Amino acid sequence: MEPSAKTYSMDHHEPLLSTYGVKKTPLFTSSVKWILKFLMWVIFVSWVAFIFIYPTQFGNELFEKWIHATSGTLFGLSGSIFLLLSGPILLIAFLSIAHLIIAGDEGFKQKKDSRYPSVRLWTFPVLVDGPFGVVSAAEFIGILLFIVYIVWAIYAYTIQNISLISEWHLNFKLKSIWLIELTGLRLGMIGLFCLAFLFLPIARGSVLLRIIDIPFEHATRYHVWLGHLTMLLFTLHGLFYVVGWAMRGDLLYEIMEWKDVGFANLAGVISLLAGLFMWVTSLPGVRKWNFELFFYTHQLYVVFVLFLAFHVGDFVFSIAAGGIFLFMLDRFLRFCQSRRTVDVISAKCLPCGTVELVLSKPASNDSSSPVFHFLLIFCYSMHLIFHFYNADLRYNALSFIFLQIRELSWLQWHPFSVSSSPLDGKYHLTILIKVLGKWTEKLRGNVKNRSEAEVAELQDQPSQPHPKITACVEGPYGHEVPYHLMYENLILVAGGIGISPFLAILSDVLHRINEERACLPKNILVTWAIKKSSELPLLSTIDMESICPYFSDKLNLEVHIYVTRETYAQLEEGLVHKATNSSVITSSKGCGMSVLVGTGDNIWSGLYVIISSMGFVILLGLVDVYYINEYGIHSWWYKGLLFIACMVVSILVFGGCVVGLWHLWEMKMSALEENKDNGLKTREVKNNENVANKDLYGKNYASSTMIQYGSRPDFKEIFGSISKRWGHVDVGVIVCGPPNLGTSVAREIRSQNLRRESHDPVFHYHSHSFDL
Repeated sequence: MEPSAKTYSMDHHEPLLSTYGVKKTPLFTSSVKWILKFLMWVIFVSWVAFIFIYPTQFGNELFEKWIHATSGTLFGLSGSIFLLLSGPILLIAFLSIAHLIIAGDEGFKQKKDSRYPSVRLWTFPVLVDGPFGVVSAAEFIGILLFIVYIVWAIYAYTIQNISLISEWHLNFKLKSIWLIELTGLRLGMIGLFCLAFLFLPIARGSVLLRIIDIPFEHATRYHVWLGHLTMLLFTLHGLFYVVGWAMRGDLLYEIMEWKDVGFANLAGVISLLAGLFMWVTSLPGVRKWNFELFFYTHQLYVVFVLFLAFHVGDFVFSIAAGGIFLFMLDRFLRFCQSRRTVDVISAKCLPCGTVELVLSKPASNDSSSPVFHFLLIFCYSMHLIFHFYNADLRYNALSFIFLQIRELSWLQWHPFSVSSSPLDGKYHLTILIKVLGKWTEKLRGNVKNRSEAEVAELQDQPSQPHPKITACVEGPYGHEVPYHLMYENLILVAGGIGISPFLAILSDVLHRINEERACLPKNILVTWAIKKSSELPLLSTIDMESICPYFSDKLNLEVHIYVTRETYAQLEEGLVHKATNSSVITSSKGCGMSVLVGTGDNIWSGLYVIISSMGFVILLGLVDVYYINEYGIHSWWYKGLLFIACMVVSILVFGGCVVGLWHLWEMKMSALEENKDNGLKTREVKNNENVANKDLYGKNYASSTMIQYGSRPDFKEIFGSISKRWGHVDVGVIVCGPPNLGTSVAREIRSQNLRRESHDPVFHYHSHSFDL
């Protein structure tokens, strides 16, 4: 049968997600969610609007009125500024927590009539070439807003500076010096507002990223863009002051000055130098040349932030403190999660130069209802929690983890896509690692050496325990909404090891079809470009027929493979296609990864953020009343240090108590779950091992796989053919692979959408490539 003959008719359309077995959201719940979203938007728009008008005379008057109205409060000037400019971010975070708790697992149960496909801002690529890479329409609007703000703020401040200096009776040289220094001051202020956004995208498990469904892999780009902009502004800020001081003739004195009242110049120089080191080593050329240099140098952010607080004092630092505090919360939680060692319950070296690791994880259960969540918080005892609330790890098929293997390095962390669906097994999570560099080479050698030692040990001393590999894990991270389930029609474009997350998608879809869960995909086209046919066995790591028998009757799946560096098939030589293992290490059960970070428990993570924030406010008030005011402390840099200390102590003490209780609860639930499902882990591992021995050309692929040698995918032809066959529908296109692959696909999607006619589909671009 030809692949096109199995295409479903598109005359009949269904909602974006099948409603089979899906309960409608109660009116009260949906109303509360709508109110929370509305409040978050009002707060965010008001906050951004104030930042835009702040450089004007009207904005300054509003700011002064606010300070005057709140200066007599408990926390003084720094508290007033923090409440005005950092408070909105924390308030949005609190509302986001409430929204996520109420939504529960209903985040992906959105409905949209696919009879009227339309272009969406987040999935329509506008820019595909240039310094920003592939940029969607929504991202392009965000870039324009930042550019407009920078230009507007510089213009408004320049007009103010000229008007102010014109009133002073000074000679031309002094006026020029003052204009230069005031311009430097204004650039520093603009940089602080950019800094308020800088740390938000790199809080990997941030509730803010989850509420707007931007995964960390995408948010890192925003951090890079904001980092370049912020450091440019701070560099110009320092440069203008250096020029002004040089014109005054006291450059060295000013650089070395550390004032008690006023800006501590030397602290600013140290902070700027730390920022410049991070900036230079983060440039694409340096990062590709030596990633470790970039990674280790970036830890200077601690010096950068600390000495910035010394430089500007507590009240100016509080402008950007909200985003920094949320990042510190996330960083401490990730540190706690990564301390746990996770057993690698299975490790395989596949013949295609890929290592497969199976990690132990907590059970994947359905989350409790929102009402039950609230009852647990306000009405429970710890005994009731331990008995009735299950610890589980929530993630979707498009998630990824950060992995550290201490046998290889105590410092290096590497991101890997999850290659198994959450429905594949209750206690395991699988990743595929392509051997490309020194770290992955060490990993493969470690697996082989331990396998050989295991075989020798079993032959000589069968009673000895098997050698194990342990890992530390952060995550999983990823989209809050599994958007691969929200399209009837999917095109999955992979390059090399980029097939890994698509194996998880296929497994997830097949599990859902077999179990009659909410799932929409009916037509899936997998386009996979590989260099050599030795990579083909990666497809056999998933046994589709065993997951969903006769799946071809329910799902139209086509797999098009392009082997670019070989001109003929090597099947007859028996060189590839058999996915046997060169080495295996297994452990029947292991210590599972922690659920502290990622798409984990909303209740505990919400308590952690809220209690830590309340602790920070309490500590700040106590320090201000009983120490700063009591002893008459006026040093700006010292009050900046106390401000930072309150942030750190609130996270360690107040947040640490929540994390400790969370950890105890997690261990109790894991023990109860393990006793209840004794033996299931062992069966899952054995089943996982058996899958790797499947032949590529089994009945799963006989009628749906096409392999072409010596050619690359022609995306114009592929998308043109899809347009004719699938008609007027929404088509989700997910790309995972090298940057040039994503650029080629995005360019063709843009072209197809711009010249589409009424009967053509709308293609929606999604990238799953991770690039720090």
